[in-house]
Amino acid sequence: MPGVPRQTSKEQAISEPRINDRIRVPEVRLVGPNGEQVGIVRVEDALRLAAEADLDLVEVAPMARPPVAKLMDYGKYKYEAAMKAREARKNQINTVIKEIKLRPKIDAHDYGTKKGHVERFLKAGDKVKVTIMFRGREQSRPELGFRLLQRLAEDVAELGFVESAPRQDGRNMVMVIGPAKKKTAVRQEKRRDAERAAAEAHGQTPAEATVTETAPTEQATTEPVASAGPAATQETTEQE
Repeated sequence: MPGVPRQTSKEQAISEPRINDRIRVPEVRLVGPNGEQVGIVRVEDALRLAAEADLDLVEVAPMARPPVAKLMDYGKYKYEAAMKAREARKNQINTVIKEIKLRPKIDAHDYGTKKGHVERFLKAGDKVKVTIMFRGREQSRPELGFRLLQRLAEDVAELGFVESAPRQDGRNMVMVIGPAKKKTAVRQEKRRDAERAAAEAHGQTPAEATVTETAPTEQATTEPVASAGPAATQETTEQE
């Protein structure tokens, strides 16, 4: 196709393993379908064993000498790999930075409103960039902005912590507050709340629902959350 660069054999080997008759080496170190070591065999014999078991011969370590090949259902393997990648993307942690702008002489009502926004963002697991905007003669009184930022940090201390201390940024002063709970923890809490609500809707207590769904010999485990790729950063600004 014009305009589309052709893949080199090296690029193809990286993107997808060689399988079955594409494995063109005299012998391979064969691994069975359950992970058992079969040993070094001729590639013709490995292909015959794969055909007899209705499986594929997949080269899993092409750089080894001899290459390592495994008997497996390649279609099932690709499907499971795709599902794992999808789950990793689903659990990716997105770092969202919200922004709140204040004036150094803000009145009590507006301050309460802005503080409420900061609390809501922190509860959702988002960082908050707080900007104090100075105008005119206010620029000669930076301590007003510093005190306001200190007050805000103290008022939301149960939900977040000062990640970046107040600093002058041109005519403004900024401070970043990080959430006490990470997004993953917030997501897990929401999932537990949804499960609890569903259990109560069916006339069960959360404990009864857990007993119903879990075998007596099993133990509850916590699944780790994976982070795939670099965190994406998004800024949302709320102005006075």
